Amino acid sequence: MRPVCFALALLLSAVVLSGHAQAPDPKADAVWGSGANRFSLATGSPGELGLLEQLATTFASENDATVIWYKAGSGQAMKLLQERKVDMVLAHAPSAERKAIADGWATGRRLVGSNEFWIVGPANDPAKIAGASDAADAFRRIHAAKAKLVSRGDNSGTHQKEMSLWRAAKLEPGWDGYIVTKDFMTASMKRADVEGAYFLTDSSTFIAEKRNMPNLRLLFRGGEMLANPYHTLYLAEPTPGTPTARKFGDFLLSERAQSLMRDFGKASHGEPMYNDAATTARTITD
Repeated sequence: MRPVCFALALLLSAVVLSGHAQAPDPKADAVWGSGANRFSLATGSPGELGLLEQLATTFASENDATVIWYKAGSGQAMKLLQERKVDMVLAHAPSAERKAIADGWATGRRLVGSNEFWIVGPANDPAKIAGASDAADAFRRIHAAKAKLVSRGDNSGTHQKEMSLWRAAKLEPGWDGYIVTKDFMTASMKRADVEGAYFLTDSSTFIAEKRNMPNLRLLFRGGEMLANPYHTLYLAEPTPGTPTARKFGDFLLSERAQSLMRDFGKASHGEPMYNDAATTARTITD
């Protein structure tokens, strides 16, 4: 290798290994836009259901940007952020988000919107959760009946919420009918549909998929315990993509983006799939 080429190779290697968020790899789940201002983010259902594509496409076209999405539940998304593999996350795991801020490695936590958690299950409702006083009582009834329940078991925001409900119920899960998938929301819900099991889902995914889940019904909803707020998070020590990521975070709070969020799902499913930030802020304390 010629000296000049060797020096250039060393320089490029140093850039890659300098601790910055790395360039997107083939494992990225989607890329929107082709502009010079590139950043990556990790999130789950908003990407899986199409909301992120609508928001990212609009942002990229107006900001000479490229938005790279990695599909990950909140636990894995925050791990990717801490490891500097993405520039931002949209997370729905409030306790873990607050800890990341307190530990000093994350910053920029802002509420951008929400959906809800719903408990779905078989139409005959063997544990009679439709009459529960709250979500913890619904889980107590499922446990007492030893009914089938599908758990994602993947440290996602949904799994973390499930664990918080078991703590509120003062019970530990784990019986023959407790089915752990280690999979994403839609795949886990399909397992519940096949098994005739209960499942904790976000409302947006159930709205989008209920026509494909003939054996599941919405059986319990409501209360702050089942609120599902989404927040932005960035690294406290910025990456090259952080400025554009923060600009995207600002865009998410613009009236244009909030209107897109309020209306998302109406045309295709007959009802909105997300709440905007203002509506969410009126219903949660955090």
